[in-house]
Order: sequence, then structure tokens, then C-alpha cells
Amino acid sequence: MRVKRKISSSLIYVFGALGGLLFGYDTGVISGAILFIQKQMNLDSWQQGWVVSAVLIGAVLGAAIIGPMSDKYGRRKLILLSSIIFFAGALGSAFSPGFWALILSRIVLGMAVGASSALIPTYLAELSPADKRGSMSSLFQLMVMSGILLAYITNYSFSGLYSGWRWMLGFAAIPAAILFLGGLVIPESPRFLVKDGRIDEARDILEQMNKHNKSVVNGELMQIKKQAEMKSGGIKELFGEFVHPALVIGAGLAIFQQVMGCNTVLYYAPTIFTEVGFGVQAALLAHIGIGIFNVIVTIIAVLIMDKVDRKKMLIYGAIGMGTSLLIMSVSMKFSHGSLTAAIICVIALTVYIAFFSATWGPVMWVMIGEVFPLNIRGLGNSFSSVVNWGANMIVSLTFPPLLNFFGTGSLFIGYGVLCFVSIWFVSSKVFETRNRSLEEIEATLRAHASKNHKQHISG
Repeated sequence: MRVKRKISSSLIYVFGALGGLLFGYDTGVISGAILFIQKQMNLDSWQQGWVVSAVLIGAVLGAAIIGPMSDKYGRRKLILLSSIIFFAGALGSAFSPGFWALILSRIVLGMAVGASSALIPTYLAELSPADKRGSMSSLFQLMVMSGILLAYITNYSFSGLYSGWRWMLGFAAIPAAILFLGGLVIPESPRFLVKDGRIDEARDILEQMNKHNKSVVNGELMQIKKQAEMKSGGIKELFGEFVHPALVIGAGLAIFQQVMGCNTVLYYAPTIFTEVGFGVQAALLAHIGIGIFNVIVTIIAVLIMDKVDRKKMLIYGAIGMGTSLLIMSVSMKFSHGSLTAAIICVIALTVYIAFFSATWGPVMWVMIGEVFPLNIRGLGNSFSSVVNWGANMIVSLTFPPLLNFFGTGSLFIGYGVLCFVSIWFVSSKVFETRNRSLEEIEATLRAHASKNHKQHISG
């Protein structure tokens, strides 16, 4: 049956990316809440790490289990399922009676976070015209950063209450409900509809998203039909020679995005501020300032995403992040008792987050939504998300004990060095995707596989 949804393309993008808001909120809110949970539950450094990282354990499960299901059941239905899990996890965290109940609730919450990270970049990439795909896909990262800012504001607002951390964690149920309502009205991905044989519905959506440019729609539909005829792939195809360059890009970017220390800064910034001499209230207030700056920088990234090559953004971002971390590390060594050093530390941390928000934050999610072929796109994105959340979990879980062992000054030098190592990876392993259709990117993979095959035969 041919169904036309009367909803503007702008609202489709906003609702489609709304899972990013919950992603950001639920990963960012713990940065302030942990200061209060730690005291009320008498947590040691490893227990603090587990409370923060429980979401990440769930995220690995969500990305691995729910993400691949989108190739079978569609992107939209799984986004709806994620919103329900978000809602249940948020309320479960808020009403947790003790440490283990909190861990379990945050694992459930993490499943929705991981699922949305696998689903939404794919959904936005498949809806967007090629010349706007970078900007539209990076709306996910803008929503993530907006969610983090909302978490910072909520943390500060409830910091005066004895059980304020419960309100901080439970507040996520509100945007979860909004995501569910949005999921009821957004359309399915046209790529999935073509695979499901619903050609007329796919054409309607493509016409709406391409401003009724019939020549563009007809050309795109023809390419999608051709690729949709290929049998859906599994693990064997994911690790096959054809997909290998995409797999290296997806997994490599996912790992480097985390080992450069981005989420240790996002999760533990108030802890870092208190380490260099700020009070709890001042640390949370400074956190809001960083969050506002963060959102502004991400808006700029959305605007330039389709005007600057992805590889250039990643390389310049790594240089800026690495330099900022080295400056921050030096200032931390001299911060105790020095107001000037503490201020330099905050500025360097802010600049670091700005470079991350403008480059590695959005570009990684945009590119994993682009590089995998249609017949395993859901599986490929899920695999990259699992790798990303696995790296995130390891970095976040080890951060508190490593902080105790090395101290803030020395620890961030290691993250800074890894920023510079990522430049080699991007230069040698990543191919450019800007202003290319998803079908053209897939053709690049086929050409690469054919070239390797000929070289293998001749060798």
C-alpha cells in the first residue's frame, strides 16, 4: 500500500536524530551525578568506573544485537524500540535502591544508547541527498552534544538536592517519550523499502527528501534497485575482501575516536576540575560553559561538513586535540595552588573538546554510515558501533584507577600521543566520501576489490 507521510523533511531529520540527544544525555549526565553517587554509596575508584561504564557495556550489547536487526525489520521500528528501552532504563536508574540495581539499570539504558548509535547514522545517511549527507548525518552529533549540554544543566540544577542524582538520571525519560512519538511519524529508510519491495513508498520519500527532483530520484532509485537485488550479507561478507577497506575505516575511526580520550574528558570533566582546585558547584557551572561552547562548535561543523573533505577535518582535528592535551597535561602538573595554571588547564580542555566536536565527533559517525555497502550496511554500522563502545568502555573503566596511579598531568600525555598516531591512520587507510552517493562509494569498494584480485592473480 502506498503511504505518504505529511511531515516536513526538516522534522524528519530532527526526529531521526533525536536518539542522539538521549545518547548524549545518558552518557553525559553521569559526569555530574557520579560526584553525588560516589558519596552516598561510598564507592571506590573501580566502582565509580563501573557505574560510568555500565552504560557502555549495554551499548556494546545494543549495537551488536539491535543494530543488525534493522537490516531485517527496518530502521524506523528499531528506533521506536530503542525509545522504549531508553524510557525504562532512565526510570530504573532513577529508582535504583543500591549499587548493583544501578549497574543493571544503566546496562539496560546502554542497550538503547548502543542501538541508536548503530541505527541513526545509517538512517540519516540513507535519507539524505549526497550533497547534504554530511550535514544531515552530523545532526546526530549535534543532538549528542545538545544532550550532553542538557545533562550538564540538569546536573547543576539538581546539585543542591540530597537525592539530586536520581532526578539527573530520571530526567532522560522525558526526551525518550518524545523520541517514541517522533518515531511514530517519521518514514522508513527508502533503501530498506526498496529491499522490502515497497518501491512506490521509497519513491515518495526520495521525492520529498530531494525536493521532487524527478531526474535525481529516478537515477538514485535505479542504483538502489540494482544494489538491493544483491543478497543480504552476514559475518562472512562483512569480513570478506570486498568490504575490507570499509571495515578498516569503520573499526579504525571507532577506536581512535575513543583512545584519544574524548569521553574521559566528557564523563570526568567535573572530576578533573575539582582535581585542579575548583569546588563542586564551580566545576559543574564551568561544565555548562563548556557544553554551550561545544554545541556552538558542533553547529559550525554541521554547516561546513559538506564543504570540507572528511579526511582534512579528521587530520586537523587530531592536530588540535593532541596539542591541546599536551598543553593541558603540562598545566595540570603545576595547577595545585596556581590559579593561572588552573585557568590554562580549563582553556586547553575547552579547546580540545571544540576540536573534537567539530571533527572526530561528527565525522566518525557520518563516515560509518557511508562506507559500508547496502547489503550489510546495518551489520557494518553495528560492528563499528560495537568496536567504538568497546573502546569507550575500556578507556572509561580504566580512567579512574589510571588517574590515581599516574595523576592527571601524566595520563593525558598518553591520550595526546594517540591523537598524533591517528593522523597516520587517516592519511594511509581512509578514502574520501564527501559529495559522493552511497552507491558511488560502494562502486569504489568494488573497484578496490577487483584491483586487489588482479594483483593477486598476476602475483
